[in-house]
Amino acid sequence: MTTDHQNRANDESVSGDALATKAKERLEQNLARIETLTQRLVGAMGRGRKVPSALQGPKHDLYLKAAGTYWSEMMRDPAKLMEHQLGYWGKTLQHYVETQQKMVQGAATPAPGDGPSDRRFANPLWNTHPWFAFIKQQYLTNAEAVRTAIDSIEGLEPREKKRLDYFAGQIVDMFSPTNFLATNPDALQKALETDGQSLIDGLENLVRDLEANEGNLVVTLADGDAFRVGENLATTPGEVVFRNHLFELIQYSPTTDDVRETPIVLFPPWINKFYILDLKPQNSLIRHVVDQGYTLFVVSWINPDPSYAEIGMTDYVEDGYVQAIEVVKEICGVKKVNAVGYCIAGTTLGLALSVLKARKDKSVNSATFFTTLTDFSDQGEVGVFLDDDFVDGIEAEAREAGVLDKFYMSRTFSFLRARDLIYQPAIRSYMMGEAPPAFDLLYWNGDGTNLPARMAVEYLRGLCQQDRFATTGFTVAGHEAKISDVTVPVFAVGCESDHIAAWDSSWRGVQKMGSKDKTFVLSGSGHIAGIVNPPAKKKYGYWTNAAPAENAQAWREAATRHEGSWWPAWIEWLEPRSGELVPARQPGSKVHPALGPAPGRYVTGGRLAAE
Repeated sequence: MTTDHQNRANDESVSGDALATKAKERLEQNLARIETLTQRLVGAMGRGRKVPSALQGPKHDLYLKAAGTYWSEMMRDPAKLMEHQLGYWGKTLQHYVETQQKMVQGAATPAPGDGPSDRRFANPLWNTHPWFAFIKQQYLTNAEAVRTAIDSIEGLEPREKKRLDYFAGQIVDMFSPTNFLATNPDALQKALETDGQSLIDGLENLVRDLEANEGNLVVTLADGDAFRVGENLATTPGEVVFRNHLFELIQYSPTTDDVRETPIVLFPPWINKFYILDLKPQNSLIRHVVDQGYTLFVVSWINPDPSYAEIGMTDYVEDGYVQAIEVVKEICGVKKVNAVGYCIAGTTLGLALSVLKARKDKSVNSATFFTTLTDFSDQGEVGVFLDDDFVDGIEAEAREAGVLDKFYMSRTFSFLRARDLIYQPAIRSYMMGEAPPAFDLLYWNGDGTNLPARMAVEYLRGLCQQDRFATTGFTVAGHEAKISDVTVPVFAVGCESDHIAAWDSSWRGVQKMGSKDKTFVLSGSGHIAGIVNPPAKKKYGYWTNAAPAENAQAWREAATRHEGSWWPAWIEWLEPRSGELVPARQPGSKVHPALGPAPGRYVTGGRLAAE
């Protein structure tokens, strides 16, 4: 061997030894890291809150009744049972045999009947690899069998059937093969590519989330370090001009020389923070309204603690709505305002309008409702959580804690979209080891608020369950409020795929209002994206129909579709109801001077007592 060859061999030997040493060091570091993370994991899980059984699922009565009804029907018609069973086992056996044959041939079985619409199975290996193709198709066959069995049950009440279908779907989604490491090709590929580093990073993400949520597993949806409210979120200039124990009132600085005489006061839901309407300049409804030449006030609700236990709907009407309207009138020197309510704040705006009408107070010139339910006769998807088994549990928990903790609200709404808000984020974080994205909407989604115990129970019992506002009357502020008392001009927006406030229920409530001037608009998309839909994006579209209709579906069939955002249509509707142009108003007045810059103190957790 020549000297050069010997030197090269020696260099390669040294290089190989160095790589082996590095690999060994990395393995030792990772093993030590796993040991530390495991200790933290055990400690965090030991601190987890005990979730009441009533809030973990429907009572066993539902499943027992469903099982009893199913087997009773099968006993009466055994051929039906045999048809179901033979269909299921026939598909399973056929699939197994076909898979064996394909594996012998070195090919996989494509997944018949499952198009690309199911994003869970986007990885090509689900169709090309024998193991994954078999697992996927068997899961789909099992899911179909569960749906067929539920569809065949005829002895349940429609509401019970709907709940059974929903919770069975939750169980089916939970057992998707994508939710388990051994049957998730994306996670396994990532683990191989990173020499297992992704799994260790995933374990760290899991421990982080458990520790951050007192031992409860809540998936972090967005990078918490990427956003700061008041710095890169909620940046529209304005001033807090009033503050009480329930809310801060923000008046936004004008961007035009002149503004409309009648100001707008916007009431966002106190279930979440108001800055969903002011995430960034490009999609800020707040900035858009100001830029159109309107004086805009927005209520920023406080995040209640247990001391708010006895705060009820009357407090929100009197110390929230009525108080805010009076302050806006004083600052602007006007007798009327245009009011806007979003979601539960729209429901409560309806109550407040009924109270004001009884008092012969004409302070509200018009009312706009964003994705608002005032008729709860059909509760939509969220209705599966509004039976007594859940509401009894919520009431007991809220009464004991003084508030309905944001944990339960977030949990409930996440399960309505479990694939997008639970399973997929968990897969990315815990199996793939990825950091949460810097996504402003998801950051806001995780920035929840508590609800006062009394208010939460009054809302769930009197409005959601008993539908009293649309029927016999809901008692608030010493008055029996009825939906027919809403007689001011109304503009209402429903959202096509809204899973919280179904658009047809929203439409039905508007039809029961006493106003002779009613405009309903159906926006594309859902509860958030359908409202936060700036014109520049030209997304989703919307529908209008000024003609009377027998029901929501008839209204939709005869409606005209328009491209882009409904925002310009709303501004056009507001203009003739907003008076003449007057010189632009700077925030505050002598009686209500500016207290500090927007977005204020309450949105970031500050309290009234902090002054």
